[in-house]
Amino acid sequence: MARGRGGNDRIEPSFGTARGGMDLRAMPEDRPSVRVASPAKPAKRRPDPQDIQEPEPRPMPRKQPKRRPSKDEAPRRRKRRGIFGRLMVWGLTAAVWGLIICAGVVAWYAARLPPTHTLEVPRRPPNIAIVAADGAELANRGDTGGAAVQLRSLPRHVPQALIAIEDRRFYSHFGLDVIGLTRAVVTNITNRGVSQGGSTLSQQLAKNLFLTPDRTMGRKIQEAILALWLETNYSKDQILELYLNRVYFGAGAYGIEAAARRYYDKPATALTLAEAATIAGLVKAPSRLAPTRNPEAAEARAQLVLMAMAEQGYITEAQAKAAIANPAETSRTAASGSINYVADWVMDLLDDYVGKVETDLVIETTIVAPLQQAAEAALNEVLSRSGTRYDVRQGAVVVLDTEGAVRALVGGRDYAQSQFNRAVAARRQPGSAFKAFVYLSALERGMTPDTTRADAPVAIAGWRPENYTRDYRGEVTLSTALSASLNTVAVRLTNEVGPRSVVRTAQKLGIGSPLQANPSISLGTSEVTLLELTGAYVPFANGGNGVIPHVITRIRTTNGRVLFRRTPVNPGRVIEPQHSAMMNAMMHETTVSGTARALRLPGWIAAGKSGTSQDFRDAWFLGYTGRYVAGVWLGNDDGQPTKRLSGGSLPVEIWNRVMAEAHRGQQVVDLPGNWRSFGVPTRALPGEIIDQPMLMSRTDQAPRRVAGRSGEPENRGDVIRPQPGAGFFDRFFR
Repeated sequence: MARGRGGNDRIEPSFGTARGGMDLRAMPEDRPSVRVASPAKPAKRRPDPQDIQEPEPRPMPRKQPKRRPSKDEAPRRRKRRGIFGRLMVWGLTAAVWGLIICAGVVAWYAARLPPTHTLEVPRRPPNIAIVAADGAELANRGDTGGAAVQLRSLPRHVPQALIAIEDRRFYSHFGLDVIGLTRAVVTNITNRGVSQGGSTLSQQLAKNLFLTPDRTMGRKIQEAILALWLETNYSKDQILELYLNRVYFGAGAYGIEAAARRYYDKPATALTLAEAATIAGLVKAPSRLAPTRNPEAAEARAQLVLMAMAEQGYITEAQAKAAIANPAETSRTAASGSINYVADWVMDLLDDYVGKVETDLVIETTIVAPLQQAAEAALNEVLSRSGTRYDVRQGAVVVLDTEGAVRALVGGRDYAQSQFNRAVAARRQPGSAFKAFVYLSALERGMTPDTTRADAPVAIAGWRPENYTRDYRGEVTLSTALSASLNTVAVRLTNEVGPRSVVRTAQKLGIGSPLQANPSISLGTSEVTLLELTGAYVPFANGGNGVIPHVITRIRTTNGRVLFRRTPVNPGRVIEPQHSAMMNAMMHETTVSGTARALRLPGWIAAGKSGTSQDFRDAWFLGYTGRYVAGVWLGNDDGQPTKRLSGGSLPVEIWNRVMAEAHRGQQVVDLPGNWRSFGVPTRALPGEIIDQPMLMSRTDQAPRRVAGRSGEPENRGDVIRPQPGAGFFDRFFR
């Protein structure tokens, strides 16, 4: 440190704080006692850091932070706002953001929809109504199951029932029912689940027209947007009409017309109050509430609809009580099952007539509804009663008039269980029913019903066919041989005229299935369908003119434009009049004393031929009068043999019942041709005699000849029993 100017003593500066101060100046007593002229200001110099003792910090005044005013010091206007004010602010803020978010979500899903200027109501899938010869509706085909109807044509209670139960504010809301939606939300929250919907009819229609059935929030938003579009572009009545023609009512019925036909066998314009209430109630759960499936639930729902209608003033309480006391009863459409075989066949033919279907069509057919119903009932009842005894489970029936028009066609016992049309598509061996073409070929070669041939054992290239009984009669007329269905005579005739001649004759009369021109053709070994075989018998009934079986007469649109009209198609004469008369005489004998003597049709002359295929697999009867031709087939789909079922038993019984209905009220006409001119004895009408077996004396001229027994007995028509041998046919049939 520097020394003092006036002496040698070293004076150390004191930085102590004994006096409690922070003043670092020397005190007077610390200074040397020298006189100076005037006090001089000590020179300032930077002290050596090593000599400086860190002084104690002097307390500095702390800067107080600015104090925030307390709640008590807030302005009075903030005090007045309070908690409620803040809630209002936050609520409004949340509402604004909620609206922004909702608008964004709606915009997002709206952007995924097509532009509104391109939207249009999709065209309703075309419906095809199939009607009977008298115009009565038989069936509908298409995605909807019924034609479209206009709202103004319906009874008032039909749309009123739907509005009352589905959308009571339909005529007052703008497409979205805010009240109903709010109530549905509250109900669903209360019940902790979706127990009530809030969709309007407009929303439901939008869903049906444009959207998938997904139950998602996005779909509901799009549904609401499209409902607003519908309300903007269509009137309320138009929306209601669209809805009634598009909504699903269960059991495959889309639209009010289809539902009325399906459940009550009547048009929608004829629905009663109770029926309208039942149908309106189905919209909630069409499959579960369908009256054909759950009649109790459907009736309970209909009562709710009626009470809603009374509550809203559409009907009086008295009307509601009356309808509840007399609930609607579903009706089974006439031939509702079997007519579907006809409808399916018609649809298969439709493309050949009009091509692609783009509008509602009406197809007029030749079907007679009462006859169709009678054929269905006869087949079902006979099989139900006797099917088990004969182990037969299926059958088919076809009825044609003498011009080839199909008047009835039953393709199976139960359409619900099997849709396979056995009348049109099933090819089966016809057995002795094919012999008519053999005998016609013989007549065309110059023979007559009185021509005789030997009923005796016959062998052709090692093949030895037999009569079922293995009995033989010796010389017999062709009339007797055909009525008794003798196999040996049929084989001899085929061998004489040639199998190819028999095939040509069958094809000339209308058989279109492939036929094998071999000796066994005489016993019906080539398969045919019931429809074509029945059609091939028509020339016998009409005097020799060929026909083409047909079921469609006209096709038109619902506005009357004709797309197809059948013109008479005349294949021409296929049998000469004398040959037709001879065949009628011989096949009439079959119904009197032969294998079909169980035939009964009082007042009418009938003719026909029965047939039974190998091992009793198929039983046939083809019979006719001067008015109609009917064919019946019985058998099993898997080809299993029956228990000795012959064509002269159950098939004839079914034929009797069907033809009795067909000839009801018809003027009696004879079969074409006068068989008396050909030496055929006069006989009483089949229905006026008692069946008796033919009585003939036993002789020894022919081996094992047994009198009084036909080649086709009650339980068996034709059997092919080849004897052991080395021939081709023996190997084929073994």
